[in-house]
Amino acid sequence: MNGITYKDAGVDIDAGNEAVKRLKAHAERTFNDSVLLGIGHFSGAIDAEMLKAYKQPVIVGSIDGVGTKTMVASLMDSWGSIGKDLVNHSANDILCTGAKPLFFLDYIASSHLKPTVIEQIVKGMSEACAELNMPLIGGETAEMPGVYEKGQHDIVGCITGILEKARVIDGSKTQKGDKLIGLASNGLHTNGFSLARKVLFDVMHYNAHESVAGLDCSIGEELLKVHRCYSNPVLPLFGKFDIKGIAHITGGGFIDNIPRIIPKGLAAHIHKKQVPILDIFKLIQRCGNVPEAEMFRTFNMGVGLVLVVPEQQADGILQELEGRGETCHVIGEIVEGEGVKLV
Repeated sequence: MNGITYKDAGVDIDAGNEAVKRLKAHAERTFNDSVLLGIGHFSGAIDAEMLKAYKQPVIVGSIDGVGTKTMVASLMDSWGSIGKDLVNHSANDILCTGAKPLFFLDYIASSHLKPTVIEQIVKGMSEACAELNMPLIGGETAEMPGVYEKGQHDIVGCITGILEKARVIDGSKTQKGDKLIGLASNGLHTNGFSLARKVLFDVMHYNAHESVAGLDCSIGEELLKVHRCYSNPVLPLFGKFDIKGIAHITGGGFIDNIPRIIPKGLAAHIHKKQVPILDIFKLIQRCGNVPEAEMFRTFNMGVGLVLVVPEQQADGILQELEGRGETCHVIGEIVEGEGVKLV
């Protein structure tokens, strides 16, 4: 009997090395002058000189994934958008505190590493990082047969950001009468895919490559539309306007996310007619007979980010955002009460 190798156990070290070789150039394209170590070391490193520009620097961190959207990528055999989703979702999360991106790390795992797939994912990450002037300083690729199903991948991103302590946004200044401004999404972003797949693929038996009336592309292409990033249009608002709270409409939709930035004793009234509900959500609700409350608790419904702002500043903020190409609307206001009410 020949000796058993790691490859016999399902882990291909050569494939892992090939994946790292392929992704290295993409990651290094995101590097700026602050990066001190290249890809391949045991850790990434950046120069902390920028901290001197802050009176009281606050470091913000967040970690997240893209959920079962990876299963749609597998059906379509299209992985480039997934990496962008990961970076953009992460940047939006730290934006909710007022932070700008500083650097990014990733984790990619699967039952069997395919270097070409890993390269597509990291290429997407690098393109999104470059748009934010944020270096991708390192990551991990893990091959774990038996943990993941064949052909499936899991990707996770860890982002670090920075801001001035005096400008930390936590929702504590929110008060009755403040307005809620919703910034448009372009689809599901990275949440609600388990319900969407259940309705569209299990109940309706649509093929991912199939075109459906009401959509301008196939089901799969619609579901893979890249999670929008709001950092570049929103960051310039800080200091110019009084942004009291920011909610990234991810898992939990309107119902669970908006209360995270509202003090006790206050509630949010969302005017449903002001929410630009996208056709993909109408399709899911119709095909699955999904209750309206469930839709607003699962999906973003066409609004990817919500700002809490003073009533007297709402028009100025709308004009500022529209000038940067954003589609946005006043979708509600803060009232006395608790939670979120759809009116």
